[in-house]
Amino acid sequence: MEKQRTLVAVSEPEVLINFALNTKCRANIRLRSLCATNPVAFKVQTSSPHKFLVNPPTGLVQPLSQTTIQIVLKPQNQIPPTFPRSPSDRFLIKTAVSDSAESVNSLFLTGSTQDVKLKVAFVGAFLLKHAVNCGDLNSVKNIIKRQKSIVAELSKDDAESLFRVASELDDSESMVGLLLQAGLSVDDVRVRLKTLDVNSFYTGWSELHVAVAFDRTDEVLSLLRTKKIDSLDCRDKEGKTPLHLAASKGNIRCVKALLEFGADKNAKSKDGRSALYNAVANGDRQMVEMLIEMDADPTITDDRGRSCFDVARDKGQVEVIEILERGEAVLTAARRGDLERLEELLDKGATMSYRDQYGLTAMHAAAIKGHKDAVLLLIEFGGDLHCRDFEGYTPLHLAVESGSLETVEVLLYNGANANAKSSSCASPLYMAQAKGCDDIALLLINRGGSSSLPLSSLNS
Repeated sequence: MEKQRTLVAVSEPEVLINFALNTKCRANIRLRSLCATNPVAFKVQTSSPHKFLVNPPTGLVQPLSQTTIQIVLKPQNQIPPTFPRSPSDRFLIKTAVSDSAESVNSLFLTGSTQDVKLKVAFVGAFLLKHAVNCGDLNSVKNIIKRQKSIVAELSKDDAESLFRVASELDDSESMVGLLLQAGLSVDDVRVRLKTLDVNSFYTGWSELHVAVAFDRTDEVLSLLRTKKIDSLDCRDKEGKTPLHLAASKGNIRCVKALLEFGADKNAKSKDGRSALYNAVANGDRQMVEMLIEMDADPTITDDRGRSCFDVARDKGQVEVIEILERGEAVLTAARRGDLERLEELLDKGATMSYRDQYGLTAMHAAAIKGHKDAVLLLIEFGGDLHCRDFEGYTPLHLAVESGSLETVEVLLYNGANANAKSSSCASPLYMAQAKGCDDIALLLINRGGSSSLPLSSLNS
C-alpha cells in the first residue's frame, strides 16, 4: 500500500500556552504547505471546545506557502491540574488537497484527509513561579525544557523573588542549582550561595563556575588574582570547567580572563567536548574566533568521534567553518612555504595548533620541507617549538629529516631542545648520523646534542 505524502509541516510539536489566571492566553502555530501543485485545506478541532477558540478554524494554505493559526485559551480561574503537559487537551488538524470546485467543509465530509495531532503544554512565568513555590522540581525542569530562555528573561524583581522562594525549600540545593543553570541572575546570589554550600549543588558548581555563569568578570578576576579557588580547571558533575561554562554562555570577557590566567583551553568534559566545541555548537562566531586566536584545537573530538568541523558543517555555519578552516590553511601554507599566505592567516589570528592525520602541526610541516623562513615566521607568531606529532617527533627531528642545515639552525637558535627524544627514544643527533648529515650532526654536537639510540635498536 502506497504511503500518503505529508501535506503540511507544523511549526511546533506542541501548542505552548503561556498561562496566567483570569486572562486570555494566546499561542500561534504555523502551517506550511508541502504541496507544490494544489492548495491544502485545513480544519482545526479541539478536545476542549469549552476552553479554546481557534482562529481561523478552517482555511486554505496556498502551494508551498504558510498560514498562522491562533489558539486562544479562555480566561481560567484555576491553575491547570497538571502542567506543563495537559493530558485532556488536544488539537487535531485535518488536512486535504483542495479542489477549487469544493468548499472546505464539504471536502472534509467527502474527501480523503490526513490528520496532524498536537498536544497542549501550559508554560510561562506564572506556572514556573507556582512550581518553584510548590517545590515541584520535575515541573520546573519541563517548563524550562520547553522555554529555554524563560528564567534568564525574568525581571530583576521576579528573579530575586524566585531565588528567595527556591532557597527556602527543603530541597533548596537542587531547585536553586536548576535555576542557576537555566540562567537565573540576581544581585545577592553570591551572598546567598554561601549559606547553601555551592559544592553540594547537583551541578557541582564551584564559586568560579557561578561567577562566569553570570558574566561577572570583575568577580572572576578577583577570584583568580587572590587565588581563592582550588583549581582554575575545577569541574562540575558533568566534567565542565569554568571555561566550558563561560564559552557555552557566550561570556567572552570571562573566557579571556580564564585563558590569560592559564585555563586549559582544550579541556574535555565528560562527553568529550571542549569549550571551542560548545561555542561552535551554539553558532557563536565571535567566541569561536577568539578561542581559535587563543590556539584552541578544532580537531578535538567528542565521545562520538565528532569534531568542531563536523558540528559546524552539520549546522551549515559557513562563517564558523571558514574560521575553523584557517588552521588547516595555515598547515597547508607552511607545508608549501607560502610566506605571503601564511602571514595573512596568522595576522587574522588563525590557529597554529591544527594537526593533520599524523599529528603534524604547521611547524612540523614547515620543518620537514626545510622552509626555514616559514619556520621563522611561525616562531615570530608564537609557534610551539616543542610540539610533538603522534610518534613523538618535534619540529627539530623533522628538520634533521629534511636535511636542511639552515632550518635546524633556526630552530636551535630559537630554543629547540637538541636532546628531545621521540617515542622510540631517537634523538635529532641520532637521526642526523643515521642519514649521514655530518654538518647537521656537528651542529647538534656543538649544541650539546647526544646520540640516543631508538628503543628498537636497543632491543635488537
